[in-house]
Amino acid sequence: MKIDIPEYMPDWIKQHIQLYLENPEKAHLWDSSLGGGSGLLHTLLLITRGRKSGELRPLPLIYGEDNGNYIVIASKGGSPDHPAWYLNLQSTPECEIRVGTKRMNALARSADAHERQHLWEKMAKLYPPYDDYQQAAGVREIP
Repeated sequence: MKIDIPEYMPDWIKQHIQLYLENPEKAHLWDSSLGGGSGLLHTLLLITRGRKSGELRPLPLIYGEDNGNYIVIASKGGSPDHPAWYLNLQSTPECEIRVGTKRMNALARSADAHERQHLWEKMAKLYPPYDDYQQAAGVREIP
């Protein structure tokens, strides 16, 4: 499976994707101070299928775990719009995730209202800027 790194991404994200493809153990930890956090955080590489292009779209994301599931936040830095990767998953929930050297196929879903609060609190403890992102997103509830 050939994974191309989209040109439109910021350089720091392209570099993180490239590192994940070449050295997943090293890429697993990310210096979150680049995005307003403090210290090293675990990241996974999410690979979705573009809903318009059909191409594979990789993106490194901070993740947490809960009851054997991986959790990611579709924050897009507090934008009023959902990120493309989230829209891709709504269209095609089958995806691949890479967690360090571990590679697995996954089926994505959004947290329901009952579980969202618990998962949000867990993720905001890992990366406190998520709370600021939710405020900045306005009426959009970040999934």
